[in-house]
Amino acid sequence: MKKYKILSRINSPSDLKGLPIDDLYILADELRDYIIEVVSRNGGHLAPSLGVVELTIALHSVLDCPRDKIVWDVGHQTYAHKIITGRRNEFPTLRTLGGISGFVKRDESVYDTFSVGHASTSISAALGIATARDIRGDDFKVVAVIGDGALTGGLALEGLDRTGESGRDILIILNDNEMSISPNVGALAKYLSKIITNPAFDQIRSRLQALVQSIPRKGWELFNYARRFEEGLKNLLVPGMLFEEQGYRYLGPIDGHNIEDLIESIDGALKLKGPVLLHILTTKGKGYTPAEENATLFHGVSAFNPNTGKFNSVSGGTTYTEVFGRAITKLGEEDKKVVAITAAMPDGTGTIQFKNRFPDRFFDVGISEGHAITFAAGLSTMGLKPICAIYSTFLQRAYDMVIHDVCLQNLPVIIAIDRGGLVGEDGPTHHGCFDIAYLRPIPNIVISAPKDEAELVALLRTAHQYNGPFAIRYPRGKGVGVEVDYNANPIKVGEGEILTEGKDIAIIAIGRMVSFALKAGEELSKEGFSATIVNARFIKPLDDELFKELAMKNNIWLTVEEGALNGGFGSGILEFLEENSLIDDITCDRMGIPDEFITHGKVSELLKIVKLTPEDIAERARMLISHKKKNSH
Repeated sequence: MKKYKILSRINSPSDLKGLPIDDLYILADELRDYIIEVVSRNGGHLAPSLGVVELTIALHSVLDCPRDKIVWDVGHQTYAHKIITGRRNEFPTLRTLGGISGFVKRDESVYDTFSVGHASTSISAALGIATARDIRGDDFKVVAVIGDGALTGGLALEGLDRTGESGRDILIILNDNEMSISPNVGALAKYLSKIITNPAFDQIRSRLQALVQSIPRKGWELFNYARRFEEGLKNLLVPGMLFEEQGYRYLGPIDGHNIEDLIESIDGALKLKGPVLLHILTTKGKGYTPAEENATLFHGVSAFNPNTGKFNSVSGGTTYTEVFGRAITKLGEEDKKVVAITAAMPDGTGTIQFKNRFPDRFFDVGISEGHAITFAAGLSTMGLKPICAIYSTFLQRAYDMVIHDVCLQNLPVIIAIDRGGLVGEDGPTHHGCFDIAYLRPIPNIVISAPKDEAELVALLRTAHQYNGPFAIRYPRGKGVGVEVDYNANPIKVGEGEILTEGKDIAIIAIGRMVSFALKAGEELSKEGFSATIVNARFIKPLDDELFKELAMKNNIWLTVEEGALNGGFGSGILEFLEENSLIDDITCDRMGIPDEFITHGKVSELLKIVKLTPEDIAERARMLISHKKKNSH
């Protein structure tokens, strides 16, 4: 870390107290420089964190953290928060194995009030914290910071409703980096907010309320007329009536990059009773021109040149996501009934290709995964063929909708599960570990996982023809490098394949682990062992005929999956053996992700930690063969 004039002296939020306002602006510039310096090397969420630098400084200048509580939404906007709260020297380890997390994490710092990586949680969590505070008789402040995108989530709207109804002292800061508002309206709104947050004004308002309400018979009626007039006038000037109707005192919008105004508004808002919503306007990527000009591209980034904004070159090869995008676009060209849906991830899921080609048949529903699934179900009842692309970790949020709205009605919805398995530096909130286990018990659904990018296309064509719920799970990152035929023939539902024949052991793999199993088989062959390698391809239904034949040839089985062991693919194989009275004839071991949350780091590093490398597979197979031979003598 280079020497910074102000930042070098900031070791905790208390060091901000009493700093001249000019020094706070210097600190904001230095924080941005430091964030860009580290993220350009490590990757991370750049634009969101750059947009809230001044807000973070203002919050920690006013609040007494960690006694007072800041509840951040999503958590990818907290790099400045991490640096200010004692992690300045650790910040270069951001998102690296053994380093600090890219998100808020309670066991990392006492300043991290609530762990988070998914959107829309902050308001509900803040209400829980404030309610506990009041029950315990404490008097600390509670602030929730939520972006306008996260506010589209159902959980945020539920939390907003219950918090407004609660009447508890909570400040919600709405970080709006999308809305544009004219300078005149902004100036007037700022002036009104200063008046409203003035304690004297609040006392006068409360006394007048009590006085009017005390008038016999007509008091409440007069008060309601006055209140409606006040709200109507206010709504002409500021977009706050929605929040006022929900029980909030609405303040703003104000400039989210003006530290003086932020400090004054936050300090004033915290002195008001009941729930308050402060609306601030920010620029995503503020202070770094490439990020300001393309906030979507710089939302989450890999390593890049900070001087040019150009991303470092990556070795060739096509990602599963890119292949998926091209494949569904091809399906859309062939069938006008095909529609594509994503939940705020058109670029991340590859559906942007479909959007560009068929904008009228593309739907980005925002951070609303549950709605995405039920919306797809509704479309399918009218004869359309929806393809709903959602990251594995976010599909968890739509579990009831998958069961109740899709599978119970046996509707032909294709669920494309991107980022199945370990995703790397984003860590445990984003790993796709649980989809196999949580989808497998649901009746009617077909669950598949391609061994490579070519098979992904074939499975999409299978799903397109199938008349029922169909899930396709694939990993983040590059494919194995095979040639892709976008006119590939569909695969028979439930059909697996034997890739190599061997007598010593059968290694049954799914998804990305198939190529690892093949490498393990090659390693074993060098040592004189021969392995049958099976690409199961389908998690549900299993290829009963293939596995019954396999049981006649191999009595040692090893299942390999990049998903949770508990209830996963290997559990399904064990159930198959038990149901077919083969459990005593076959030695079956399972490899997968253990019963724990996996940390952040490079995928290659994490695969070593969970022992899912080709070398680990070969070693486990070697051990099973050796153990079987010993017991047979």
